[in-house]
Amino acid sequence: MSHVEREIASQPECWRRALELAPAGLPERGERVAVIGCGTSLYIAQAYASLREAAGLGETDAFAASEFPAARDYDRLVAISRSGTTTEVLDALARAERRMPRVALTGDLATPISASADTVVDMEFADEKSVVQTRFATTALALLRGRLGLAPADLAEQAQRALSLPLPEGSVTARQFTFVGAGWTTGLANEAALKLREASGSWTESYPAMEYRHGPVSITAPDTVVWFFGEPPARLLDEVRAIGAMTSVTTLDPLADLVRAQRLAVEIAEARGLDPDQPRNLTRSIVLNQP
Repeated sequence: MSHVEREIASQPECWRRALELAPAGLPERGERVAVIGCGTSLYIAQAYASLREAAGLGETDAFAASEFPAARDYDRLVAISRSGTTTEVLDALARAERRMPRVALTGDLATPISASADTVVDMEFADEKSVVQTRFATTALALLRGRLGLAPADLAEQAQRALSLPLPEGSVTARQFTFVGAGWTTGLANEAALKLREASGSWTESYPAMEYRHGPVSITAPDTVVWFFGEPPARLLDEVRAIGAMTSVTTLDPLADLVRAQRLAVEIAEARGLDPDQPRNLTRSIVLNQP
């Protein structure tokens, strides 16, 4: 079993542990907050920002760390970084110094991020050996949802179910995959698409569900998959099925449904003779050479 397979399987227990935490430094109700990350962490930031703002808990913006506008006035900056070494995240934290409180969620305390943030949330229990992120990212979002009061009581149990529920029939040999969401689940759609690209080199795209109808639907065909995170918009599912595409729709919490997408990424990789622990052109952390 690969590292990533073991890490996918460990998510229910990681989520249970995260939901029991009450870390200091996370945003308070009414604060204006920026959330940053890179790659997978960016997509988790997008989901959290959308959830928090939609719940009326405060204006919340998500940025790729390299694009963080440090001159803006925020009440707090939240950084998500599994490795704690990502160059762009450390640079953004440095640019925000003295302007706003900075809190970082990380899987490795013995890294530069511990000195770069004012408060560090210890998530070493969810750290990973694999290059492809799975449990750290989902556990971070489970923790953040829990602190917002927006995590269902059976979230970990739903993750357990997601480990054995069937994948869409024919999806392992599909030609193309489109993941769609709405609101906070758009971030999950982005992350699912990234997982398949990283682990299996698949052609994937992701969109807000109704934006998918404005052009991207043109590539949909019987040998493609359209995967909905959350309830599909009215009539859109019927349109996709009329085209003949394979679809994925479940009653699972969307974060638990992301576990199914992770499993699909691994199954496709293995079907193609690829090692999901050794994705092409990727390393576990992106540390850029400084001029």
